[in-house]
Amino acid sequence: MSAVEYDIKSSDGADTLQPVRTSDMDRLRPLPRISIHAFCVSDNTQGVMDALSGDRRMSKVTLRVTKGDINAAATMFSASPTPNLIILETASAPASLLDDLAPLAEVCDPSTRVIIVGRHNDITLYRDLIRNGISEYLVAPVNMADLLASIAAIFVDPEAEPLGRNIAFIGAKGGVGSSTVAHNCAFGISTLFSTETILADMDLAYGTANIDFDQDPAQGMAEAVFSPERLDEVFLDRLLTKCSDHLSLLAAPSLLDRTYDLDRQAFLPILEVLQRSA
Repeated sequence: MSAVEYDIKSSDGADTLQPVRTSDMDRLRPLPRISIHAFCVSDNTQGVMDALSGDRRMSKVTLRVTKGDINAAATMFSASPTPNLIILETASAPASLLDDLAPLAEVCDPSTRVIIVGRHNDITLYRDLIRNGISEYLVAPVNMADLLASIAAIFVDPEAEPLGRNIAFIGAKGGVGSSTVAHNCAFGISTLFSTETILADMDLAYGTANIDFDQDPAQGMAEAVFSPERLDEVFLDRLLTKCSDHLSLLAAPSLLDRTYDLDRQAFLPILEVLQRSA
């Protein structure tokens, strides 16, 4: 039985089909909560990015696609924070590409990854780009599998550095305001910086995050703590409650119907999964 193929045509009617075998797509894992901004100069690449936005593996990704080149990216990010990943399509010649990237490098956050989609299949250019901090270089035309595999290699690789950072808010006793500070910081980070943020309420019996954000989730932190053998990115995603565009909540049950006598290491697996997911 022949494999089903995805055909992506450019809007100008040119025959730029890039077939994608389902077997190539099925082996790819879902991407974590990351922000991606793609700058496209060709209709074909923009069509691929538009198709990519509807793929189930991108369900947790915040994707923005802009028609523009490296200069457009440098101008935009000179006045706004950079996302987790920038995808740049360019028609620059190999000899000038690094110089063309210099304005963007000046405004790009050190933690931001960059994938270049270029016109030239040049191994020397590839090595120069990797040596200068570019995460991947792809030769146009690209297809969905190419881009998904490249993104996954950066953010899904088990050996990759954790994507998220942990910020802990601890009160010496109840009523000192640590919950209020934590809730406001989480909301502020997610809103002001458009950063994917997870607020994890670890005060199982008396946590108030669900009340402050007017949420009543059926599952949350308790299920994660008491089922460590099931804990992974997929299980965690089922436990999260969406509070806003960039803020998710892992709520405490806030109930006294059970005894929460936990080992001090009980939350470490949860923190590790959260770092890979946020």
